[in-house]
Order: sequence, then C-alpha cells, then structure tokens
Amino acid sequence: MSTATLLPPPKVIPRSRPRRRLLLVAYCFPPVGGAGVQRPVKWVKYLHRQGWDVTVLTPSNPSVPVIDHSLEREIPVETAFIRPSTWEPSYRAKHSLAQSDNAARNWLAWPKRMAGAVARSVAKLVLQPDPQILWYHNAVNAAEAHLREVPHDAILATAPPYTNFLVGSALKKRFSLPLILDYRDEWDLSSRYLENAQRDVWSSFVQERMQRHVLNRADAIVATTQASTDRLAERLRALKSSASTTCIYNGFDDDDFDSSVHRPSAAVPAKAPGVFRLVYTGTLWNLTSVAPVVTAIEELQQRSPELVRQLEFVCVGRKTPEQQAVLTRLGATGCRLVNVDYCDHSTVIAWLQSAEALCLLLSDVAGAERVVPAKLFEYLAVRKDLLAVLPAGEAADLIERCHPAGAIAPSNTAGIAKWFEQRLSVGANMPIGHTGEIVEFSRERQTERLVELLDQLTHQRQEQ
Repeated sequence: MSTATLLPPPKVIPRSRPRRRLLLVAYCFPPVGGAGVQRPVKWVKYLHRQGWDVTVLTPSNPSVPVIDHSLEREIPVETAFIRPSTWEPSYRAKHSLAQSDNAARNWLAWPKRMAGAVARSVAKLVLQPDPQILWYHNAVNAAEAHLREVPHDAILATAPPYTNFLVGSALKKRFSLPLILDYRDEWDLSSRYLENAQRDVWSSFVQERMQRHVLNRADAIVATTQASTDRLAERLRALKSSASTTCIYNGFDDDDFDSSVHRPSAAVPAKAPGVFRLVYTGTLWNLTSVAPVVTAIEELQQRSPELVRQLEFVCVGRKTPEQQAVLTRLGATGCRLVNVDYCDHSTVIAWLQSAEALCLLLSDVAGAERVVPAKLFEYLAVRKDLLAVLPAGEAADLIERCHPAGAIAPSNTAGIAKWFEQRLSVGANMPIGHTGEIVEFSRERQTERLVELLDQLTHQRQEQ
C-alpha cells in the first residue's frame, strides 16, 4: 500500500521579482470541458496571481466529446493564446468509427464493417501515441513562430493526450527552455484503461520509445499522486536522467464554493422530502465501475426494500454503454436513478452541495493504487458524508486521513450495503470528516508548489 503524506507548506514567494512567462501546452483547454481541464485552468488562474504570465498552446478546433464555456471565466484576461488547427476529424466521426463494429449483423453490412476495421487498424499503426498527433506539426510550427517573437522562461506540457509531451519536447530542443512534463495520468495506465486506447504490441513498443524520448528531454516531472511520482522517479533513474520529480495534487478551488460568486443552479431540482440523495460526478467507465454500488443496493433491497425506496442516486457525467447497462438494473430495486449528462462545472458543484452524501469510485485493477481521482478533493471541500468505494492505495490513504468513514473495497458489497443501511435508517446525521487537513490541497497552495519548481528551473538556467 502506498503512503499518502500531506505536503509541507510551500515557501513564501517574493512578489518583487520581475514577471515571467510560461508556455503551457494543453490540448484540452476551455472551451473544452471535462475533469482533465480543471488542472491547467486553475494553474493559469493562480500562476498569474503569483508572478507568472501564461501563453496557452491549444487547438482552435479540438476533437473532444464535451464543451464547457463556463470555465472560460476562470482565465485571466492577460492570458495569451496560440491556437493552431488540428487535422483530426470531429469527435463524432472518431466515435462513429470506433463503434462501427456495432453495425447491423447482416450480409449487407459487412462492407461497412470491413472498411471500419481496416481504418481502425491503419489508425492504430499511424496515429501514435494518440489521434492528437495530427495536431503536432501545426502546434510545433505555430509555437516556434511565437517563441521567436515573445521571450518565454519555461515550457510545461500536460497530458493526456501524450502528443502534448512530444510538442513540448520538440520546442525544448529548438529553444533550450526548461521543460516540465505534467502527468495528469500515467502514460502506461492510460494505455491500459482509456477508451479507444491502442493496446496492441506495436503501439506498446512505439509508445514506450516515445516515453523514454520525452523523459530524457525533460528537466522536471510532475505527477498527481506520490505513488506515480515515485514510479516515474524510478524510470528516470533507469534512464540516468537528472530530471527532478514533484507530486502536485489536483486539489480544490475555494472560489468554486464561494456562495457570493456561484449561486445554486436552477438545473438542480430540489429533492423530495424524506429522500436521501447520493451524488456521483464524473465519467463512469472501466476504471470507475458503478457495479459494486448497484450490487450492494440490490442486496439491500432483498432484505429492506422500504429503505431502498428512500434512496435517490444521481449520476452526473458521461457513461460508457457498459456502465449505463449496469445502472439500468436499479430500475428493479425501487431506488430512484437520476441520469444527468455532462454539465458545466458550476452545475456540478451545485449537485454536490445538494446531496446528503457523495459517491467516489475506483475499480480494483492493476495500477489503481497509484490513482487519486481529481474529484476527491472537491468532495472533501464540500464537507459531505462520503461513500468511497475503492481499493487500498493512495486515494484510500488520503480518505482515511481526512474522513472518518474511510474507504470500502469494491469487492466488499456487504460493507457497501451496510453503509446504505446505516444512512437510510438514521438519515443524513453521519459525521462529515476531519476537514481541517484539506486546506493543504487547495488549488492555490498546490500552484505555489509549481511556482517554486518553475523558479528553481529558471534560476538554474540563468546560472548556466
């Protein structure tokens, strides 16, 4: 089991020094939506307050599943943008191609299935490490032209997609600027679990070489968990790289919970009297399977159907077809299921604040012990009761440190059912947790750690 430790307070940053400028390579940036966008957006917001101006390199026509214009309000007006286009097809076209195996199973459909299979095979061979490689050349060329005109002090590339790392590496080579690689997810884990990830032997071989290449070019590595940071440090030692490693958690933004700034969303209905609302936010997929929770509700329904009828389970976000099929089983239990598609971040916060308890999911699969879901910190900041269904690892350690209920293993459906039975029997009067420790995970405090790293790298460059 990994050991999660609270980070020491960052050093105070002097405000008298000249402002510096960072190039942020972020394919996913507003108006793109999704959980992965929060990290770079909050960095841009707080970097500006702490003496670093940012130029964001992002596509003008990103091929993504969700858009969230509300996040644009977070971006300082002084932020500069480089927006080269990508040659990718639309996300709908990519999704249609990936799903073409589901075409009607008759002799008239076989040419379409064959064409789709060939297209997918070619794409896997060519589009490495991900389809966003079709943005690579335009991104590098546009950034190179801009960097020749506007001096910058460092480059930070955040991934996935991992094409961002290749872009950052190419720019580091041409301009000799310090390069930080930010692993929002480990490359190896993404290749294993992400939707439509290439899992063939050829892709694994090519991407392993790509990852060694960018690690050798990097001056510093940042990861979102201490366990991932330690694993990447091992890789750097094997490569005889002198790059430093730093854990910077995702954290939560106090401003998101400021009632004077964010008012309750009209999109969130009030719950009926006597109903216990449990809210899950985020994508439901193979790494966050809802199956243990559904099975536990089914078990409780067998012995206490009247309790299950008090339960309202709200799932906010995208769901894979497999996970949606699991959710439909709740229709036979008496539990009220509320399915909400992706919505803007302020509405997500309103859903969290409307709940009696929040649900956190992480499947018991290889590598999960190194994963800390980004939403964990917002859940803690809301100060609600928590149903955390996840295996032993860093996320479980953090929960046990900050919340008395702790985590329940996905295999322990009896324990999950007992959690429901206790809450539905006594109402929403359970302890909410030791919230005093979570201040260390504010986005502002975590960004201070990034500033400390940036200052260190730029100082080293000036001394060379």
